[in-house]
Amino acid sequence: MELPYVWFLIVGFLFIGYFVLDGFDFGVGMSLPFLGKDNTDRRVLVNTIGPVWDLNETWLIVAGAALFAAFPIWYGTLFSGFYLALLLILLALIARGVSFEYRHQGKGERWTNWFDGMIIVGSAVPALLWGVAFANIIQGVPIDETGNYVGNLFTLLNPYALLGGVTTLMLFFTHGVIFVTLKTDGEMRSNAKGLATKAALLTVAVAASFLVWTIWQHREVDHVLVIMGMAVAAAVSLVLALILNVIGKEGLAFTAMALTIVFAVGTILSALFPNVMPSSIDPAFNLTIENASSTQYTLSVMSWVALFAMPLVLAYQGWTYWVFRRRITRAQIPVESSH
Repeated sequence: MELPYVWFLIVGFLFIGYFVLDGFDFGVGMSLPFLGKDNTDRRVLVNTIGPVWDLNETWLIVAGAALFAAFPIWYGTLFSGFYLALLLILLALIARGVSFEYRHQGKGERWTNWFDGMIIVGSAVPALLWGVAFANIIQGVPIDETGNYVGNLFTLLNPYALLGGVTTLMLFFTHGVIFVTLKTDGEMRSNAKGLATKAALLTVAVAASFLVWTIWQHREVDHVLVIMGMAVAAAVSLVLALILNVIGKEGLAFTAMALTIVFAVGTILSALFPNVMPSSIDPAFNLTIENASSTQYTLSVMSWVALFAMPLVLAYQGWTYWVFRRRITRAQIPVESSH
């Protein structure tokens, strides 16, 4: 396999890792108004992701760096055309990160509630906009013969893209609530289990609609069976996660939700292939894996770096999750943390 195609798979793998890991962070953040009846409950929720949320976000940094180095033309068109949406994502991530650090400073209920609100918004906005962005990418956007995006913000806010945004929002929310059932105990665990069941039922309906629409849009491509296979695998994994959550198998339910996101992103990538950004103006203007990639030398150097660096990153992340594997309860939260 030629290096541009290898790096298309690597970039895809990095985004999958980001959505699986930071996806449940978003879900936990969005669950605060549903599961956090007081500050102690909200502190429990924040503590479930406290040791790992920043490590999960590094996958986005690495994915962005890999995209910039391996596919500079794709990176340039994407970030210029989707500038406002990506800026909103960045601002939301900054607000969320700041809130994790400042909410527990003990300056009163109003202070804490303000930063909790920023956590909720800072989780929901990226969860929605990532879906909008990727749905637009696979549907095609107005790109001219020079590779420049010639649309505007409202071009991106089309029905298919908005459905994609709601799909990722619900997937991440369900993923995060199931993670809460895995990381907590007692009443919080029970409440999260019930909420996850309700959220999963809605997610099944929304995700199924998006996947069917995606398959219909790409029904004439040669590898439509691959797209359908990925979509079916995502649907089966989602239903399986719902069933496993109902019967109390939290670990397996979380694994099934992770696989749902893997297959959902796999559906997007397979629908995109062999393009990286299709043009809605003229297929001749499509950015493809080959015409948007870096030189062979650049990709070769990057491949050697990735070969040695990726195992270390994966090992460190696995070790971190192992160290902080214990469940969190209200009893572990100091009294002074509750206002």
